Amino acid sequence: MHHTSLLFGLLATTVAALPGSNIHRPGRPRPQAPKSETLCPIVFDGRPDSSLEPLDFDDWNTSPFNPDYVKGAGLPWSDILKFPTVNPPARFDDPTYQKPFEVTINDSSIFNNQRGFRRAGLQFQGDTNRGSPGSSGIKTIHFSIKWDAQRPLNLSHEYLNVWHETADYSANQFNFQAGAILGQNSLARDTWKVLNRQNRQVWSTPILRNEWQNFAISLDFVKNTLRVYYSRGEEPLRSVTNALTNNNAGEGQYQVGILRKPTGTSDVVNSGYHQRNLNEGLIYGSVFVEDSEGGCVSL
Repeated sequence: MHHTSLLFGLLATTVAALPGSNIHRPGRPRPQAPKSETLCPIVFDGRPDSSLEPLDFDDWNTSPFNPDYVKGAGLPWSDILKFPTVNPPARFDDPTYQKPFEVTINDSSIFNNQRGFRRAGLQFQGDTNRGSPGSSGIKTIHFSIKWDAQRPLNLSHEYLNVWHETADYSANQFNFQAGAILGQNSLARDTWKVLNRQNRQVWSTPILRNEWQNFAISLDFVKNTLRVYYSRGEEPLRSVTNALTNNNAGEGQYQVGILRKPTGTSDVVNSGYHQRNLNEGLIYGSVFVEDSEGGCVSL
């Protein structure tokens, strides 16, 4: 097994594994190695331990995420999250120690009386709105996604799936999205899209139905740039954009999950159409944020 680290603006080079990954835990046997190990210090690790039960995600002491946000009133994460068996595992998951999870939404997925949205968004424990270690230096968020044919997204709607929202809630530094982007009819619906702070698409790829799709987005909070990485299945990530100019100011927090926007309204937060008996979900694996100082990116 070999590992590659990409240096921004320089030639690719190999770096030694750094502390921060919990893929291998000393003193425990590892009968099956992950496809790829992380190389860079882990800032936030959203890969659930395989031993966790649904109720553990309602408890600050056991969940890797904030158990209180962002979800419908009265809905615990133990009811929102599913834990499907997925083979093969996602690229940076060791199935001995980690498992994928599925974020689901239904008719009751209404947060803070925002009746136009149906949403369930996970926030990493420790990712504070201000002063977060995830909003300084150079950070890369990794995530793999798999389509659930039993709970498919309705791509006639706009979805936010992974994003970083500013501390004052006025903007997102980036959006990872799917479906019909409101006001941008020229964009294909059946694609995963990365949009910058100005809500302009900077990259997209078709949504696949039968395999993992792996993504990483690097945010340089010093130079104000954004860079996207992508691969399919077991393939190593590769850079699919340059370091693009992007306004990363405003601190804030990451969210991972589903935010479904309505149709038929100009007030998307508070009103609009969703079909009844909603049952949608998206499977995630290999979710973590790493420190990319010096150009370190796990590929």
